[in-house]
Amino acid sequence: MNRCKTILAAAALAAAGLAPALYGAPAQAQQKAKVFLSMSYVGNDWQAEASNMVKAMAAHPSMAGKVDLQVQVAGPNAQKQIQQINAMVQAGAKAIVVYPISPTALNHVIKNACAKNVLVFAYDAEVTEPCAHNVTIDQEEAGRVTAQWLADKLGGKGNVVLVTGVPGTSVDTQRTAAAKKVFAKYPDIKIVGEAVGMWSQAVARTELSKLLATRNWDSIDGLWMQVGCYTANSMQIEAGRKPQDLLPCAGEGSNGGRVQMLPPGTQADGAAGTYAPMGAPRVSYASPPYSGALALKLAVQALEGKQVPKHVTLPLPLVTNETIKLCDTGSWAEMKAGCNVFKPSAVKNPGWFASIFSNETPEVGLNAALASQPEP
Repeated sequence: MNRCKTILAAAALAAAGLAPALYGAPAQAQQKAKVFLSMSYVGNDWQAEASNMVKAMAAHPSMAGKVDLQVQVAGPNAQKQIQQINAMVQAGAKAIVVYPISPTALNHVIKNACAKNVLVFAYDAEVTEPCAHNVTIDQEEAGRVTAQWLADKLGGKGNVVLVTGVPGTSVDTQRTAAAKKVFAKYPDIKIVGEAVGMWSQAVARTELSKLLATRNWDSIDGLWMQVGCYTANSMQIEAGRKPQDLLPCAGEGSNGGRVQMLPPGTQADGAAGTYAPMGAPRVSYASPPYSGALALKLAVQALEGKQVPKHVTLPLPLVTNETIKLCDTGSWAEMKAGCNVFKPSAVKNPGWFASIFSNETPEVGLNAALASQPEP
């Protein structure tokens, strides 16, 4: 009789899509948990890289036998993301890792998922539904620290141009509000232009070109850009400015922008044109693209019955001209030792983000970010 109950219990777990090996059944009977990656806007390098790292985490030997990862993209459409999440729950999801297009618009569907025992982990952008987990940096800190760096660099006065991110996301809202609060403390700092950059180098170029149609680089003293410092530096060089005359830029952690921060003459394989060391005055920060991979890792731990925090605040990756350090091989061990920018020969896309290292995610490194391949 007891044996029958045990068999029935194991069958119930299998029907629920849980991994029996995690609950004491033989390893060979283990069934993968169905996990979905729900992405919203994907029209930039950061989102592609973060997606690569989630896929690499799922493919790592420590995860591959536990997770059946499926990816869906809603675009910048809250209603479509809601519909997709509902469908994920109906399809038997055990966990959903989500980049939410809004901090509040998904709350009802997330609450419904939680009520059906589906774990929901948001990464980078937050959601406010209490049952969800969030893995983020402090976005207000990112906006505040970088704006203060620029204000200090300008001596508290000058004309500033802002290029923001994806409207409606908690990331863009919190960063921009914090930056403007800093600039408001300085009566002699004027915001003379503001554009929506969608966290895209290409969009940043388009928007800067529009702004420059009515003014020139000489009428601007500093730039605060969620993404686009690499592009802004490149545009200035293309317009005939010398590297020593580049405007100070507070912005994203793209590899191209960080290569430009290196002192002129630094030997960086593959460096050429505007993707080359030029001592550009910068503070470079980033929402680390590994946040989605960490969210997946935590979701699997929670499925295994482990206690995981409701909110994980990641350290803010912050690099200045004084702390920039070129990676030689790009190995995980080398990143652990403190390098924070990669050679153009290794990372051919200058818009690709360089802040990929975390002690919490040794499963994913350079190959994960570039090609969805986990660490050995």
